[in-house]
Amino acid sequence: MSRNRLQHETSPYLLQHADNPVEWMPWGEEAFQRAREEDRPVFLSVGYAACHWCHVMAHESFEHAGVAKLLNEGFVSVKVDREECPDVDALYLLATQVMTGRGGWPNSVFLLPDQRPFFAGTYWPREDRGGYAGFVSLLRNLTNAWRHRREEVEAQAEQLTARVEAMASLEGLEAPGERRDPRAELHADLGASFDSEHGGFGGAPKFPPHQTLLTLLTRPPTAETEVWIRRTLDGMALGGVRDQAGGAFHRYATDAEWGLPHFEIMLTDNAQLAEIYALAAERFDEASYRRVCRGICDAMLRDFRLAGGGFASAWDADSEGGEGAYYVWSASEVREVLGERAEAFLSAFQMSEDGNFRDEATGRKTGDNLLLPVRFPRPEWEAELDLLLRNRRGSRRPPLRDDKVITAWNGMMIRGLATVGRVLEEPAYLEAAEGAAAFVLKEARDAEGRLCRSWRNGTRRHAAVLEDYACLASGLLALGGEARRKEARELLEEVETRFRDPHGGYYQTAEDAATLWVRQRDPFDGATPSAVGTAMGAWADLGETAIVERIAGAFEAAMARSPQGTQSLWRAVDWRG
Repeated sequence: MSRNRLQHETSPYLLQHADNPVEWMPWGEEAFQRAREEDRPVFLSVGYAACHWCHVMAHESFEHAGVAKLLNEGFVSVKVDREECPDVDALYLLATQVMTGRGGWPNSVFLLPDQRPFFAGTYWPREDRGGYAGFVSLLRNLTNAWRHRREEVEAQAEQLTARVEAMASLEGLEAPGERRDPRAELHADLGASFDSEHGGFGGAPKFPPHQTLLTLLTRPPTAETEVWIRRTLDGMALGGVRDQAGGAFHRYATDAEWGLPHFEIMLTDNAQLAEIYALAAERFDEASYRRVCRGICDAMLRDFRLAGGGFASAWDADSEGGEGAYYVWSASEVREVLGERAEAFLSAFQMSEDGNFRDEATGRKTGDNLLLPVRFPRPEWEAELDLLLRNRRGSRRPPLRDDKVITAWNGMMIRGLATVGRVLEEPAYLEAAEGAAAFVLKEARDAEGRLCRSWRNGTRRHAAVLEDYACLASGLLALGGEARRKEARELLEEVETRFRDPHGGYYQTAEDAATLWVRQRDPFDGATPSAVGTAMGAWADLGETAIVERIAGAFEAAMARSPQGTQSLWRAVDWRG
């Protein structure tokens, strides 16, 4: 089988597509130069190795000869690993959100040869479905428009680009005229969205609310907020969103009850949740939260830690047998493994003959079971859980591990391990955090000594972005000690030199980075904390109140308009001095 240009990459996600009949190219000037020379639009496909729907679109379309022919004849096709290129990912995800009102992965964007988008979406099935155009029809329509209605295409690009540029640079964002108490507004918003039955905020799909929990755990407690914290932590820890045998958390739940997970396991989620459950264990003196902390950290050390001390990025959602197959059990399998203890175990974990696991699309039971404990498992069940884990690991093929080391995400894991190690007084976690810090500081640097975004098998890829500097500094500060504080300060001083924007805040990329068509300023939290907020928190930990206030002033309008979306910034302001 012939291989495309991705064969020379190191990203596991890009290598998954190296044998596609699509003539993929990596992101870079060469691809856009080709598009200009051949007068073709660019098809940009952004995803990541642990993404289930990325795999679905790959199997349906990118491995299909007919689709490949349409792409190869009409477009220059570019594939991006969103974890390696977060600046590219963020900008074109914003374009998709502006155009469609939603976003996700795979992110599928059609560009002019100058990088500006003119059409965008996420997953498309290959063929027309339910009255909607499939990917084949879309490619034909866009090819026709490019050849015969070029003015319309360029006009659409102009309109879309203007909206994205304004949002990415925060142009025109003004603070509301009436001054509001952002903490009171955040409290009101959380109270209105709190799920009093299952915990969490809002309905399905339900993601772990990392930033909200950190905010609540670092603010003075009230009876109301204690209920929000504990019900959410308990709901997640007892739900299918947690791998009860392995200890790690899946990415999110597709239902409101935390029961049916989307099965990928991300380093970022577990790093943040390790810190959150440790802080909760400290506040409530709760043994069950300590066990959750240990479960997360042990899973990361067992399944994610690489030989040199760095941590891999993710485990795939899919495995042999399909999505989630690695984590589910039939009642007969449990009986075979646990013997006379099986019936009591099945009852304690709400497992049955017909299964408790339902297909996400149809809602039908599959005959499989997730481990769904009625209450926090008693210590005597730990032997059975360990037996199931060892049996699973011995008899099943695990999901693909994306073993590239992302600098920012390792910084988060360093912070999580350091916090758990301190709270639990566990030297092994502190040693693992120190090992990861030493690895990243040594290996994730280019020939000039500057941080890189990604490392895999001795190869470094892409310049570090603001998130990498901020999260690594934050992790080093959590470790403590004068040497680590000095290293953190040096990283943040480099940020001051290379990332500062004219308003006193920070851009997401350095001044000498490869340029996109707009340089982004983004103070908003997402699945990970805002890089701006993380940098502010690190400066606050160093006692640099003037810098914290200067950055907060640069993003005052965003903080005023979206207190819930800028919680990492507000925490840094609260902590200053």
